[in-house]
Amino acid sequence: MKYLDEFRDSTFVKNLHLKINELDAHPWTIMEICGGQTHTILKYNIEDLLPEKISLIHGPGCPVCVTPLEMIDKAIAIASREDVIFTSFGDMMRVPGSKLDLLSVKAEGGNVKMVYSPLDALKLAERYPDKKIVFFAVGFETTAPANAFSVIEAKRRELKNYSLLCSHVLVPPAVEALLNSKENRIQALLAAGHVCTVMGFDEYIPLSKKYKIPIIVTGFEPVDILQGIYMAVKQLKEGRHKVENSYSRVVTKEGNFLAKKLLNEVFDVTDRKWRGIGLIPKSGFKLKEIFSDYDAEKIFDLEKIVTEESELCIAGKVLQGQKKPFECSAFGSLCTPEHPIGAPMVSTEGACSAYFNYRKSRQM
Repeated sequence: MKYLDEFRDSTFVKNLHLKINELDAHPWTIMEICGGQTHTILKYNIEDLLPEKISLIHGPGCPVCVTPLEMIDKAIAIASREDVIFTSFGDMMRVPGSKLDLLSVKAEGGNVKMVYSPLDALKLAERYPDKKIVFFAVGFETTAPANAFSVIEAKRRELKNYSLLCSHVLVPPAVEALLNSKENRIQALLAAGHVCTVMGFDEYIPLSKKYKIPIIVTGFEPVDILQGIYMAVKQLKEGRHKVENSYSRVVTKEGNFLAKKLLNEVFDVTDRKWRGIGLIPKSGFKLKEIFSDYDAEKIFDLEKIVTEESELCIAGKVLQGQKKPFECSAFGSLCTPEHPIGAPMVSTEGACSAYFNYRKSRQM
């Protein structure tokens, strides 16, 4: 299959493995930002192909994982109302709030529906005019354009019963927050290719210059990951620091013009809390004031809900690359995919889920 089989080709993988080992690496620490990349690394045992001196650490690129606990509680409060049909992608259904998750609300009689697109939620708004239809708009810049389009369509169709619970977060400000941290040990970054497909990689250029680190725009298959690591290590060895695009089959420097125009039309940049990490300035999207009639937080007056994180869960440290999942005392015992304490254990892009699924039978 084009753009799939060749990026899992064992010959390419072996060649990249040899090229990386030939660089005679120093002790380098490289962070892959995206949780999808983390799953590829663990599923295909990519770390085992690298020299011992190269360490991979996992970043905050799991939108489900970084959705703040209070936003989950707001979702649950809305979904529990009799006059609401609450819609969401499936990966948010089992993310734990402070007491419940959305699947539990559904089990207790709440009208919670899994959808595959915000346009599915719009159809429900047309079908059930006597109900308030809320879509849980979670994700990075990747999913934001479709959610923005749903608001424009709702306004065009004059649907008064549709709204977004908006919890979009932006990757570059989070990256800068990590690089500014006193505990930062990142020497190179593998940037998330799907985000750059929408936004391009202009925003990473000043970060690379300011913090003097290589940033490689990288895809999600084994060859993609190894190619990104090779390019990062080559820059480190040569003392260079620039942004390079190893995902050029999808990503351009400028990104998707129409998608970015749509985002600018519907959203403003805002400060946003990240689960386990805290408030990061200018790291999220919120609906512009002209679309406030579609803002679920304002419609249901839930802006005052504030909740505290579990002291047992170290998800924040995992998401910042400071700890590995198996270093958590609850990992695999009190916290499992069936009974998660933290979002990274239940999300399909979560680092804890990846370690549980792919390394539970191996020595950590």
